[in-house]
Amino acid sequence: MKIILFAKRNTKEILRDPTNLFFGLGFPLVLLFLFSIINAAIPAEANNPMFTIENNAPGVATFGTAFFALFSGMLLAKDRTTSFLMRLFTSPMTALDFIFGYTLPLIVMAAAQGCITFLAAAFLGLPLSVNTLAAILTLLPIATFFVGLGLLCGSFLNEKAVGGICGALLTNLAGWFSGVWIPLDLIGGVFKRIAELLPFYHSVEAARGAISGNFNEVLPHLAVVLGYAVVFFGL
Repeated sequence: MKIILFAKRNTKEILRDPTNLFFGLGFPLVLLFLFSIINAAIPAEANNPMFTIENNAPGVATFGTAFFALFSGMLLAKDRTTSFLMRLFTSPMTALDFIFGYTLPLIVMAAAQGCITFLAAAFLGLPLSVNTLAAILTLLPIATFFVGLGLLCGSFLNEKAVGGICGALLTNLAGWFSGVWIPLDLIGGVFKRIAELLPFYHSVEAARGAISGNFNEVLPHLAVVLGYAVVFFGL
């Protein structure tokens, strides 16, 4: 009950800012339609699958979860600086209560974001199937990783610093090193090898594996993402 009440409070705080709604739910749709326009402008004879809806939908949905690091980090940093968190420390809540209370609202938002993104992708030509549900479920541990990273930053930094690191810096890192902006195979070399060591690439590959039905590819990639998540929550 304590977790549910705390999670409800955090949900209200997150949804109070319309900017959160735009970046959490609306911005992935903007990217999806933008990539669709680019794909339509590519001649069919080019045989370039870079911006096809099958590649873009899971990539964009995964990229959208990166904003949850910003939401969780900003909320925790705000609670710290306003002494709200200190007052909660006098309550009988445990460390796990705090973690779940901050995490659960964003996991629900991740599921909603995935549903909205893939539904929009269906209007652009993506077939809906059981693989779509699998891709949405794949987003949940990915979102958990980003929430853990955000909470880690929010534990040590103020709101302004969290906004810079979990906002501009993290979203750029997630975009470039995941292969959402441009396929990593086209870049290759050291850049690709670095990307393969980071969780962003594995997040997108897990979602793409789920949407294409290659489930044997999903778990190895998710294992890397969950490994990072365990480290961030453990810290």
